[in-house]
This record gives sequence, C-alpha cells and structure tokens, in this order.
Amino acid sequence: MTDGEGKTERIRPQQFHETAGLEDWRVLGEGACAYFRTGSLAAGAELVRAISELPGVGDGRPDVDLRFQGVTVRLITIAGDYYGLTEDDAELARRISEMARTLRIPADPSAVQTVQVTVDALAGPEVVAFWRALLGYEDRANSPEDLIDPRRRGAPFYFQQMDEPRPQRNRVHVDVWVPYDLAEKRIAAAIAAGGRLVTDAHAPSHWVLADPEGNEACVGAAGWTGRARPAP
Repeated sequence: MTDGEGKTERIRPQQFHETAGLEDWRVLGEGACAYFRTGSLAAGAELVRAISELPGVGDGRPDVDLRFQGVTVRLITIAGDYYGLTEDDAELARRISEMARTLRIPADPSAVQTVQVTVDALAGPEVVAFWRALLGYEDRANSPEDLIDPRRRGAPFYFQQMDEPRPQRNRVHVDVWVPYDLAEKRIAAAIAAGGRLVTDAHAPSHWVLADPEGNEACVGAAGWTGRARPAP
C-alpha cells in the first residue's frame, strides 16, 4: 500500500536484507541499524548534517547516535498499529549509505547490536504496570507484553508470561540481538569466555547461553529469519 508520498508497504527483515543497496545495514530486534566509522566528532557531525537534509527524513526517522569514533543510525516505523520496517525505511537506508559513500565514510555492519531485557512474570499486567511507571516507558503498539522508551534511548523490556513458578531458573535475562552473519562468532566468544550453550533448538533464530553461575542470555539473529524475539 502506498500513500502517494512514500512507500509505506510493510516489509519483513529478510526482504530488507535482500534489497540491493542495503549491504551496510542489519536488521536487529529493534529495527534496521548501520554504523559508520567517522574517526572524529567533526566528520560525524558532517554525516549527521547530510543525513538530516535527505528526502524522507522526518516523522521520527531516523534515530542517530553521534560518538567520537562513529555514528549509529537506526530506522524503524512506530505507529499505533505497527512496529517494524516499511519500504520507506529501506529507501531512506539506501540514501544514507549513498551519502556516507559520497563523504568517504565507511560502514561497519559488525559494530551494531541491540539489547532487550526479558522478565518472566506470573502476574503479567501488574508487573508490567510497575516497570512502566518506574522506567517512564510506554506500551508498544498492539503488544501489551512490551514496553519501549518513548525517547528511544533505553533498552526495551519484554514480559514473558509464566504459567507456574520457575524455582530452578532465573526469571530475568538479557536478549542480545546481533547481525545474523555474526551470531555464531559471538556465541563462540561467549562460550570461550566461560559460558555454555543451553540450547540451540531454535537456531538460527536464536541460541540460549548461560554464564558460569547459570544466568541466562539469548543471542538473537531475528533480522534474517524474521522472528519477532527469542522464545523461552
């Protein structure tokens, strides 16, 4: 569907990755991300200024993080009934990459990741209400089990419904979303650092790891498979 001003058709992560001109980008748990190595604040500021002047910028897009060594750009469409990617996002991503190449600023897809905190809850609505108030977060569109930062700075929180207590397993864990082509390397590094693989039954969507004391974390690569988030 289009509105005459943009290509608003919703697209899946795999469609995004299969689109020509988007090789700099990786779809993670919270949208499409790219990292551009600038080497200085001045070069980064120049890139941000150039991005701000591109067609398609506006209405909350893109999210830009400027640091001394580089610039991280994130694209995601957040609407009352949708939280994901559209053709508009893909087109703007292509233009941003073209601008970076014009400025001779290289992209480094291996430098992007997003983090999500997952809480297992028996009394879901009550637990969500507490964290919503404490964090100053808001509900995600059509997803009462998700809270997101309205300023899009902090990690999202996901509340996973439990049917019964889980006394032998931690009830809070971290989901780390990495580029789909770097997931196995990240997992190997975590295991080499003393972790262990709990299960790879859901691979290549995600893997469950544990630290030496049994605290769990999920490594997600949903950007390729299109899955929304790690399962329990």
